[in-house]
Amino acid sequence: MILIGSCSERASEREKMLTKFETKSNRVKGLSFHSKRPWILASLHSGVIQLWDYRMGTLIDRFDEHDGPVRGVHFHNSQPLFVSGGDDYKIKVWNYKMHRCLFTLLGHLDYIRTVQFHHENPWIVSASDDQTIRIWNWQSRTCISVLTGHNHYVMCASFHPKEDIVVSASLDQTVRVWDIGSLKRKAGPPSDDILRLSQMNTDLFGGVDAVVKYVLEGHDRGVNWAAFHPTLPLIVSGADDRQVKLWRMNDTKAWEVDTLRGHMNNVSCVMFHAKQDIIVSNSEDKSIRVWDATKRTGIQTFRREHDRFWILSTHPEMNLLAAGHDSGMIVFKLERERPAFAVSGDSLFYTKDRFLRFYEFSTQRETQVLTIRRPGSLSLNQSPKTLSYSPTENAILLCSDVDGGSYELYCIPKDSTIKDSFGRGDMQEPKKGLGGSAVFVGRNKFAVLEKSSNQVLFKNLKNELGKKIVLPIATDAIFYAGANSLLCRSEDRVFIFEHQQRVVAGDLQTPFIKYVVWSNDMESVALLSKHAIVIANKKLVHQCTLHETIRVKSGAWDDHGIFIYTTLNHIKYCLPNGDSGIIKTLDVPIYITKVVGNTIFCLGRDGKNKAITVDATEYIFKLSLLKKRYDHVMNMIRNSQLCGQAMIAYLQQKGFPEVALHFVKDERIRFNLALESGNIQIAVASATAIDEKDHWYRLGVEALRQGNAGIVEYAYQRTKNFERLSFLYLITGNVEKLSKMLKIAEVKNDVMGQFHNALYMGDIRERVKILENVGHLPLAYITASTHGLHDIAERLAAELGDNVPSLPEGKVPSLLIPPSPVLCCGDWPLLRVMRGIFDGGFSNADQDADDDELVDAAGDWEGLDDMVDGFQNGDVTGILEDVEGAEDGDEEGGWELEDLELPPEADTPKASVSTRSSVFVAPTPGMAVSQIWTQRSSLAADHAAAGNFDTAMRLLNRQLGIKNFAPLRSMFLDLHSASHSYLRAFSSAPVVPLAVERGWTESSSPNVRGPPALPFKLSQLDEKLKAGYKSTTAGKFTDALRTFVNILHTIPLIVVESRREVDDVKELIIIVKEYVLALQMELKRREIKDNPARQQELAAYFTHCNLQTPHLRLALLNAMTVCYKAKNLATAANFARRLLETNPSIENQAKTARQVLAAAERNMTDATELNYDFRNPFVICGATYVPIYRGQKDVSCPYCTSRFVPTQEGQLCTVCELSVVGADASGLLCSPSQIR
Repeated sequence: MILIGSCSERASEREKMLTKFETKSNRVKGLSFHSKRPWILASLHSGVIQLWDYRMGTLIDRFDEHDGPVRGVHFHNSQPLFVSGGDDYKIKVWNYKMHRCLFTLLGHLDYIRTVQFHHENPWIVSASDDQTIRIWNWQSRTCISVLTGHNHYVMCASFHPKEDIVVSASLDQTVRVWDIGSLKRKAGPPSDDILRLSQMNTDLFGGVDAVVKYVLEGHDRGVNWAAFHPTLPLIVSGADDRQVKLWRMNDTKAWEVDTLRGHMNNVSCVMFHAKQDIIVSNSEDKSIRVWDATKRTGIQTFRREHDRFWILSTHPEMNLLAAGHDSGMIVFKLERERPAFAVSGDSLFYTKDRFLRFYEFSTQRETQVLTIRRPGSLSLNQSPKTLSYSPTENAILLCSDVDGGSYELYCIPKDSTIKDSFGRGDMQEPKKGLGGSAVFVGRNKFAVLEKSSNQVLFKNLKNELGKKIVLPIATDAIFYAGANSLLCRSEDRVFIFEHQQRVVAGDLQTPFIKYVVWSNDMESVALLSKHAIVIANKKLVHQCTLHETIRVKSGAWDDHGIFIYTTLNHIKYCLPNGDSGIIKTLDVPIYITKVVGNTIFCLGRDGKNKAITVDATEYIFKLSLLKKRYDHVMNMIRNSQLCGQAMIAYLQQKGFPEVALHFVKDERIRFNLALESGNIQIAVASATAIDEKDHWYRLGVEALRQGNAGIVEYAYQRTKNFERLSFLYLITGNVEKLSKMLKIAEVKNDVMGQFHNALYMGDIRERVKILENVGHLPLAYITASTHGLHDIAERLAAELGDNVPSLPEGKVPSLLIPPSPVLCCGDWPLLRVMRGIFDGGFSNADQDADDDELVDAAGDWEGLDDMVDGFQNGDVTGILEDVEGAEDGDEEGGWELEDLELPPEADTPKASVSTRSSVFVAPTPGMAVSQIWTQRSSLAADHAAAGNFDTAMRLLNRQLGIKNFAPLRSMFLDLHSASHSYLRAFSSAPVVPLAVERGWTESSSPNVRGPPALPFKLSQLDEKLKAGYKSTTAGKFTDALRTFVNILHTIPLIVVESRREVDDVKELIIIVKEYVLALQMELKRREIKDNPARQQELAAYFTHCNLQTPHLRLALLNAMTVCYKAKNLATAANFARRLLETNPSIENQAKTARQVLAAAERNMTDATELNYDFRNPFVICGATYVPIYRGQKDVSCPYCTSRFVPTQEGQLCTVCELSVVGADASGLLCSPSQIR
């Protein structure tokens, strides 16, 4: 079924003009379209000529050399020229590329009304108030003919588009046709004096090379305009008698055919339409009238309120017209050229001329289906505007502007083929009705918008009314939006209306939407307005908005979820994130119908189907980057020809300079990209190829940022930057090279360089020697005396005699000794990270990136501190205060827990509820409460309370990967017994079980069963957490570990009500897991007696668990003590610094830390090498207690999230003792709110 729709309403007198461009200016007297480019010239009464791009709506240029009004202007059809004529009696020929007037033709003695280029010859015809018409050769810049005969102002003159004749109109009430055939026979310039004299007489008095062929008389007043038909022997004229006359001519005569009456004032201009049998005229009565040239009747009238029309122009190739009026001009169409169409699978239904046609994309076969408009019913803008198709019923619905908005319903018989039944274009009488727009909403049902009452009428295929629904928001158009839904458009928004439930399912504020395009899966929708595209999902949740400077025409979704659309001059794409780009430039607008792979199917304005093959590489590449499909990206880089500055800029903008490197050959661009991506090796290679000082300097800056001292040194050496080299050797402690720099400075006779190098080396004697050599004896003396070089000081004092400077008394000198280097003679330590997907992956196409390969690079690592941000239970403050108060201010200070940043919980689908059987059965005992509990809940605790332990275990296995249920056995039994009570009525009667329900009150309905009452509550776990904290503080690690493990075992069987409490439970898991791991390592350390290195490592790892601040201080104090006793002073100093950074409130802790730090600074060494690098963030394996550094593979427990080395995958988690490491699980489910 197909539906074509429109929602504009026509007024009887005044039609809505299809305006494409409009300007505001002084009175426009002349207009001319460019034949190829979207340009139009407008000559103004003020003397200015404007050149506009009507497609972009921009002023390109202005020309203002005329003195007074410019009444005529015309583009050359092939050269970059235009001609103008004005009231200054001058004709000017301009070159618009050079932006200047080339020359001026003088000869007319009064105002020049019109000018025009000949379509073949280098001629210009001009009409003037001096009662003559002149023909000029613009190449020789001479007048070649003067046409005399009119006895009043000549208002216009123009060449015939094909024949050698000219038509002119004059205020002497005549239209004249002139034969200029003899002009063509005049070849070349005159060769003798007689011919020159003849030419001179011709110039002065008019010659025999142009003669009057016909004089058309019939107007009662002066004629303002006359124009030829582009192909037929017809002339149309308009005059001050308010009439438009149609004339026909043959080889011997010309005669009046008909008169068109309707204008109320002088007719200013009239001409034939270039493509249709239509006459267009405008008048000083402020109207433009459109006439049927065959029937000679009026079709349409456009009016303006205050502006008189003066000039008309038609585009030679396109369906465009322009009209100039008192306050500017307008470019407009008479009819829409967009064919109505609908796509259904592999089929396209569309309208062309008077027929509905069918097109099959796979075979590209086209067939005529049926006639949709009776022959002879010519009317402007009455063709279908939208089209809707019902594939199940094979029915077509068309909607147009006829009668202010109406629809037509056609049904194609299912038992006949399209080709056989409708190949002849047979006429079928449709079912009709009035409505602003109409769409199919079901298999055999369609909706019609009744705008007057803001109602949607639902009708069947017999055109019978089913129901009416009033829309909640004023709507002017409706579109298809899936089953039982309509997308409704109002002035500034669209909304989804579900007509079954009569609710608004989605709402989005947008510009005025013209077209709606749904994706194939109906998950995304593109809303097309005049200059914008809004992308949203099926619920109208906004995703992105794309703005265009020129009109958006059409669009379709491709198979990858990319929206392909067209503007007036481009095919473009829009990615889901709003990024866009140009695919192809268009000569003429097209309307996309379907996108399949690299092929874009489209309809032209002529109604012809086209298949355009495009290169989709660019937007598929960008989509792969967006969706992080890096394997696709690498494959495309290897196998496609992606390049260009735009692609490089895009990759830089999106943060992929390392990818952009693989597209670039230019060394300067490669150098910039290498620096941006931190690729020092490529930067060095490019800098070597460029070999410019600035590039070496920038390379040195980047290498210094990365701590690559070798490259920094190389860069400074290449630029001979000795000062920076010396400073580099100072901070890296390279004394040997500093001495070489001192010698270089001596050779160069660089005194300041010598002094600086001597200062960096701490060479006092050299400094004194330099100062003495340059004559600074007082400074040399002071330096020698201050540093205890008494023999040199005495010698210098003898030389100075009475000028010996006095040293300050009572002050201790501060010696200038170079500082100790942070790191001696090497690169700075870097973190170890995984090699990126793009690093080294392109050099060998057959070698995949090795996930285990590590490279050195600087970067950040989000470790455990980022995972645990806080604990949001309400009693945290109280817990911490209780702990501090209980310990009477011992070694710990305040307790502050951080918030947790947890991954979003996985959505768990609702358990299906059994439907009630429709078959009657005899009454039976009601369903057991335990069965109701298990059917209504997906919570393991509810199943265990119901006694259904098997399903509870399956749920816990699926949700948390739990395999070891032995620790939960007692809790299962507690849950079951706590949710049941038992009543014995009589001694001989059986026990009656009673269900204990959660949240039961006396007002609860007896027929509605609530969930089971559970013994485990979150508040109890808070109390246990408090007890665990106290045991940890007291050093009772075994008791604390037992308490924390019990909390981990209880949490899977806890049930809370709110999402806030769900977050609290998840935070509790992370906190308790950290303490279990920390205490397990500490107990393990205490068991080890013969391995001091392992003891130190476990103590060090203890400090990297996310503990509360008082416990962290104790852990740091413990690790510092263990390492200090083992002579690992550098490591002990690190713990001391960390301890001091926590600002310990107990002075004894701070004092001990400062003493250890002072002792370690005197000998910053480690006696034993440990598997511990505090600079590189790591997590600790819960089984082997070894660090897992950043970039190394690991696996995790699906319940407690503890991390393990890959060899532990499939083993039981040693932290929670419940789940299997690396198992797939959906996530913790502990609240009914998660299921809703």
